[in-house]
Amino acid sequence: MSIVARHKKVAFYGVPTVNNGTTTIVFTRMPKFTQLTTNKNPIEYNRQYVDEPFQESDVVGYSPSISYAFDRHTDKAVQTDIISITDGELIGDDAVRSIIVVDIDTGAATKRDYAVIPSTEGDNINVYTYSGNFKTKGELIQGTATSSDDWQTCTFTETT
Repeated sequence: MSIVARHKKVAFYGVPTVNNGTTTIVFTRMPKFTQLTTNKNPIEYNRQYVDEPFQESDVVGYSPSISYAFDRHTDKAVQTDIISITDGELIGDDAVRSIIVVDIDTGAATKRDYAVIPSTEGDNINVYTYSGNFKTKGELIQGTATSSDDWQTCTFTETT
């Protein structure tokens, strides 16, 4: 049995780029993050039947979120986009981005839309930091990912 190293499961953030009025999305690796923790947030259905001395629970859905934190770097496109959402106090669809999580050993990947929910900034005395959550905004899509630039960006293909 082998352990999976954390750096082998990497996330790619859909950075929108506008060029001549056309928006393209480039799935860019999320470097220099100090936290990317997935919280499954299961939705439970609980009930107690009159003939039983205990309560039963079933999971009836999920509402995953990803907690994030990063040290500010001026040359990282993903951080720049999150900061523009934070500083611009963007709302609604303007604050929704897709994230692809890839096992770079196998190419197995998942993709989902998330609302970017900023929380704090500047809470470290040594470096400027940002934190918040990406909260579910759509269905989980299974697929595979490939990269032609040593996993700096990726292309996602949905499994059919």
